[in-house]
Amino acid sequence: MLRTELPTYRYGGARAMVILHDREMRDFLETWRAAQAATLELPETDDPDYASLETLLRHVLGCAAGYLVWICEQLELPDPEVRPVPEVDVVEEQAEGYLDHVLRKWREPLAGVPEERFYEPDYESRWGPRYCIDAMLEHAVMHPIRHRFQLEELMS
Repeated sequence: MLRTELPTYRYGGARAMVILHDREMRDFLETWRAAQAATLELPETDDPDYASLETLLRHVLGCAAGYLVWICEQLELPDPEVRPVPEVDVVEEQAEGYLDHVLRKWREPLAGVPEERFYEPDYESRWGPRYCIDAMLEHAVMHPIRHRFQLEELMS
């Protein structure tokens, strides 16, 4: 169980977000596999992340890695050394192993960070809006939930 694998956190809110992120990423992958088994076709869009189920999977996995790297950069923590996300042509077969790798990398970097560093200051995200670290953690948790919801809606 993930909870027993985590170190003691100075800020329990960060610990909760790491646990929730782990759970939601695993739930997303399960839903993605169901969509793949159902040969779900995504609606047409100009969004390259929705070109196929594989590009969507790669997007969600890549963001899970990217959020952690961004957080560590902003807090001036060591590079978490997350491997690059698998390419589209192999992402399906490598998804579970890559997800395990990314989620293991999430477990420790934030453990020693004091609570006040999660709220101030805020930082510019890679896509423009500003986030404090706590808000980015919440964004990281919600991202797979949103995409899981979209897949569930399309399958219903």
